[in-house]
Amino acid sequence: MLTRARAVLPLHRFSLAQLLVDGVLVASAWYLAFTLRFDSGVPPRYERLLEATLAPAVLGSLAVFVVFGLYQKWWRYLGPRDYSAIVRGVVVATLAVLGYIAVVKPGGRLATPSGVIALYFLLLLALLCGVRFLVHAVLERPLRGFRARKDAREVLIVGAGGGGRLVLREILRNPELRYRPVGFVDDDPRKQRQRVEGGLRVLGTTTELPRILEEVVPEEVIIAIPSAPGTVRARVVSACRERGIPVRTLPTVFELLQTGGNVVRQVREVRVEDVLGREPVRMELEHVGAYLTGQVVMVTGAGGSIGAELSRQISRVGPRRLILVDHAEDNLFEIFRELEEDRHVRMAVAVLADCKEEERMREVFEEHRPAVVFHAAAYKHVALMETNPVEAVRNNALSTRVVARVAGESGTRSFVLVSTDKAVSPATVMGASKALAEWAVEAADGHFAETAYRTVRFGNVLGSSGSVVQIFRRQIAAGGPVTVTDPGMKRFFMTIPEAVQLIIRAGSLGKGGDVFVLEMEDPVSILELARDMIRLSGLEPERDIAIELIGRRRGEKLEEKLFNPYEEPVDTEAEKILLAQGDPLDPDWVEETFDRVNYLVLDGDAAALAALVGELATRRAARPVRVAP
Repeated sequence: MLTRARAVLPLHRFSLAQLLVDGVLVASAWYLAFTLRFDSGVPPRYERLLEATLAPAVLGSLAVFVVFGLYQKWWRYLGPRDYSAIVRGVVVATLAVLGYIAVVKPGGRLATPSGVIALYFLLLLALLCGVRFLVHAVLERPLRGFRARKDAREVLIVGAGGGGRLVLREILRNPELRYRPVGFVDDDPRKQRQRVEGGLRVLGTTTELPRILEEVVPEEVIIAIPSAPGTVRARVVSACRERGIPVRTLPTVFELLQTGGNVVRQVREVRVEDVLGREPVRMELEHVGAYLTGQVVMVTGAGGSIGAELSRQISRVGPRRLILVDHAEDNLFEIFRELEEDRHVRMAVAVLADCKEEERMREVFEEHRPAVVFHAAAYKHVALMETNPVEAVRNNALSTRVVARVAGESGTRSFVLVSTDKAVSPATVMGASKALAEWAVEAADGHFAETAYRTVRFGNVLGSSGSVVQIFRRQIAAGGPVTVTDPGMKRFFMTIPEAVQLIIRAGSLGKGGDVFVLEMEDPVSILELARDMIRLSGLEPERDIAIELIGRRRGEKLEEKLFNPYEEPVDTEAEKILLAQGDPLDPDWVEETFDRVNYLVLDGDAAALAALVGELATRRAARPVRVAP
């Protein structure tokens, strides 16, 4: 009942004070309209009309203002749309007063002079807008009236758009932040040399940053463009590094969506993912993930890097129930606690289960009946899987076959496998096990017509557990050396939130049996990545931190590919998502293959298993297996 009342009367805890102020303003406008209309004083008959209509005018006008949403915000945050609402509210309030007088006739047959109505409209509009503007002007004081603390650091803000202006306002409101703004830098030619916010001038573009830094000599630079491409961030970082000026950045768009509070307090150090140079993927999650709204959605491996981010983003589109499945107790507890306590998600259910155990998975599917399944559970550390091939195949391939089959038998509508570029022409046990997982999903699509099976394949994700970025960070923190296997080594990179958004989007594409590949742009040199990370730490490669070349590991390729030789990339309706089109597999051949693999796993014959998996991957690459006519 309270929720419904709030929907009808959108108010906040400061609305009462605003209503009282506006009540006084309405009464003043109505009284002044009569007083100013009659130069020699208000005639007695109109005094009676004024007294009889004062209370209805105030109450009626305030009711109209509430309906028009004039009390949804603090006045210090009002914008052009809010002032437009004030104009519309005053027009309707004036007409409402006229209607009341015409119907009720509080002054008998006495008509209200048109001059009084016109003055009331103008006075009320001026008073309401004037008071709000005054509050905004006092609280959002211009830079000229800003008095920074004596120990404040001079800061240059990169970006004079919404993010930069927001940073400046927070600095002006909070002197305890100890910042003194000295100017903006922006690449928009229309803003050059203009005073944008609070009288602060745009001093030039990011390409002119070296000159600007020499002229104003700031003590710190803040990049205030959440959607800035890595090339811009890298240019700013490079110019600041040469002069020993610290540079920090606003969080990315993805991070801002997941956090709140004072924006300046969220400013953080620039990380390597900020300067890789790739254009960030931007999608309206509520639109691309609308097919999950009101559905029971399951995420396996929910405690892992990809699974946890899938859970966060899916929770934002309003599923009926979100089933979090993981066999690692600590990881499952952490993501469930985060969703429930930090994000106030109430539809999540934590299920401790191992995807390899078929009976347990049947119990989970029987209990929850998920309509959509995102299968992200997998082992992914290449070197570790090389020394544990049986467990790699058991967890990555056989468990995928189990979950895919149980999903089909349970009537799941959509099944999405999270795969990797290492499954393409695999040269390692981990890659081969993920290739087998892709085959299992493709075969399941042939067996279960009611379930649409899809695979989403992409490269490395920044910040995932065990990623090269995390390894380099630990090595730099320890003083080096940073170890690189080969100077020619290159890898595709994408941030976890970007990858997950595209996974969710791919879950609604195609009709089933498809392999979708996320566009990863150009691969990044691992050696250059190491150098960039050392520089971002304020150190110099080879001088402060040594880089050691240790040689390639067994099966490690210089460059990963996103498509197999027998696959052709085809555009889809979704940006940054391609279809890997190739000859389909014979489901019966896949079943026979998995029977052989399963036997060797049960037997624990690691050598024979590795040989068989390698043979199967080679056979698939050399002679695509077609469906028998």
